[in-house]
This record gives sequence, C-alpha cells and structure tokens, in this order.
Amino acid sequence: MSTEVKVPVLGESITEATVGEWLKQPGEAVAADEPICSLETDKVAVDVNAPSAGVMGEHLVAEGDNVEVGALIATIEEGSGAAAAPKSSPKTEDAPSPSPAPAPEPSAASGSGEENSDAVVLSPAVRRAVLEHGIDPATIKGTGKDGRLTKEDVLAAAKAKKEAPAPSTSAPAPSAAPSAGRNVERVKMTRLRQTIAKRLKSAQDTAALLTTFNDVDMTAVMETRSKYKDLFAKKHDVRLGFMGFFTKAACLALKDVPSVNAQIEGDEILYHDFVDVSVAVSAPNGLVVPVLRDADKKSFAQIEKDIADFGARAKDGSLTMEDMKGGTFTISNGGVFGSLMSTPIINPPQSAVLGLHRIEDRPVAINGKVEIRPMMYIALSYDHRIIDGREAVTALKIIKEAIEDPTRLLIDL
Repeated sequence: MSTEVKVPVLGESITEATVGEWLKQPGEAVAADEPICSLETDKVAVDVNAPSAGVMGEHLVAEGDNVEVGALIATIEEGSGAAAAPKSSPKTEDAPSPSPAPAPEPSAASGSGEENSDAVVLSPAVRRAVLEHGIDPATIKGTGKDGRLTKEDVLAAAKAKKEAPAPSTSAPAPSAAPSAGRNVERVKMTRLRQTIAKRLKSAQDTAALLTTFNDVDMTAVMETRSKYKDLFAKKHDVRLGFMGFFTKAACLALKDVPSVNAQIEGDEILYHDFVDVSVAVSAPNGLVVPVLRDADKKSFAQIEKDIADFGARAKDGSLTMEDMKGGTFTISNGGVFGSLMSTPIINPPQSAVLGLHRIEDRPVAINGKVEIRPMMYIALSYDHRIIDGREAVTALKIIKEAIEDPTRLLIDL
C-alpha cells in the first residue's frame, strides 16, 4: 500500500511552486516527517515532509517543474529501503560490468549510506559551485540546515584547495579546459528570483518613485556602541549593532510622518498605527525581507536578536512564509557590502524604504572648523503618489537627528 505525497498549503495567495530538489530518491528509506523534497515559492524555499515512514516511491514530477497546491508529486511505499542502493542497483544489474556504476557519481559511491544521503542534497547554487571549482562534495562538511552543504561551504573549500600545495600534474588539468574558451552558462531563474524581478519592475511601473538623500554624522552612535557593546553583549547575549539605532530612529520618523508608513489600496490610503519593519537580508537564492513586527514597541536588545535570527535563518533556508508576511516599511543596509550611495527601490505595497550605506571618514564643517568625522549617506526612496517631498525630507531629517543625538530615542523626540 502506498501513501500519496501532495504539495502542502504554502501560504496566503500562493497557489503554485517549483520543484527545487528531490532530497530522497526512489528506493531510499524515509522516516515520518523527514524532508523529501524542496519547493521554491515566490518568497522562500519550503520542505515537503514525508507523511509516513517507508520507502521513497516514484517521483511524479521532475526538478524544475511547476506544481500547484494539492498536486500529487510522489508516493511512499511500505517497507524499509536502503539509503542509496536502489538508485544505482538497476544500472548495475543491467550492466555487463559492475565497475561503471560508481564511476559517474564518485561522491555518491563512497562512504556509508548516511554520508551518501548528505552528498546528494545539493541545491542548484551549490551544484554549480561544486562543478565550477571542481570540488568533491563528499569531502566537505556542511554547515546548513540538517548538515546540508551551502555555497559558502564550497567556496571555502575551493579557497583552501587553491591555497594548499597541490601536485602540478592533477590540479591544473581541470582548470585549463574552461579557460581555453569563452563559455556561457545558461541557468533557469529560480522562482524567487523571478518574483523579485517582477515585483521590482512592477514597483517602477506603478509607483511614482523618488529618492531624497542626507548624510549622518555617526560619531555619537559609534561612541555609544563602543562604550556599551561589551555590557550589552554580556547582558543580552547579542551584539549591539547599528540596525537597532536606525530601526528605533525610523519608528520615531514614521510616527511623526504617518504617510511614510502608509500604503495605497485601490483609491484608498491605509494608515497603520503600528510599525512592521521589513529588514532586507541576503539569502543564497536572493534578497529576502523578513518582517520585524511591532518594531516600535521592541527594545534595542529584542530588535538586535530578531535581526540576528533572521540573518541566520536566511542563510540556512529556514525562514517561513509567516516571517515574510506584511511589513509597512523597509530598511536595506547596503553598507555591509561597501555601498557608498544608492537609490533603493520600494517593496510593494509599501510606500517607502530607507537605504543605509557604508561609514567613512570625511571632512565636515563643525562650528566653523573642518573636522574628520565618520559619515554615512542615507537615502529614502518613496512613492510620490502618497508621500509629498516635504514629508519625505522631514522623515529623513528626523532619522538623521535621532542618530546624531541618540538621547532623542530615549525621550521620544
């Protein structure tokens, strides 16, 4: 008797997904609630868990296929299968010689069954990195969810391999072939990347986008952080960063200028009496924006903890649909990648986004004298249909003043 595996409910308004990767192959043993397939949705990757224990049956859809919620994608048969033997045994039985079977898949043919299952769990990005750098995935210890390999693991292994002395006869051979020609790799866009592209283009086509800039003297915040970071980390078990200050400063601005925290719905404007901040973080498959809910009511420590948690879960792919839902305002920190200045684009249906950039020492005039101060450019992109220029400039000025005088954050000024 077989058990059907269907596409689960993926979240509000999401009716379709793309099969990203099969984590279990036909014939392999499957435990109840064990991930057997990864689906790429418009927002995050979602694992499909086995409804019962048994043996992985037939894959009814292939990697890259689009599937609807409720669609039948596989079956689980009764019994106790082996880890990976059934995957190669049909080829071995039909082949005249047993030696060709393991040759095409060196990483899947070596080691125990447990190592074998880890070796085949490669996301498209990881698979490309493995092929590009000529790394055997079986030799790398994964740091992702459930021990899976991440792209960073492969890059670190490639760097270590490059730095280590290697025999001149074996190492240069693989790298010589690609460098001889001009190669073009064609890779299908992931569903997440397609959605990002559509939403950002829609924002350009729909909203009347405009950006206003200012610069911020980071001296006071940097001195405060330097003075209290050790005590803060000891008490709250989290690093004191700059995002807590900017999140609190943005909450002050949004309370004083409600239109920056509003959005257009049809011919109406929705004003929110709460601040849910979407924090842009980098994930292996692209930029994601989990939501820091009720940011205006949270302490510095809780804000820093939530942001650190988002970053960690974005890296290992464990963010959920609920984490991404909603949001009334976005903060994007391009400074962590070295950006000096940018015009961030809004995250629809929101009406504004704050862009942070790198801190660098620049000469500025202070009380008639030129001093070297740590300065940061900040940018506010906004939808001019709902936010006037005066309101946008005022909101950005409030953020600037709160950062330059953090006492304002304590007395709500």
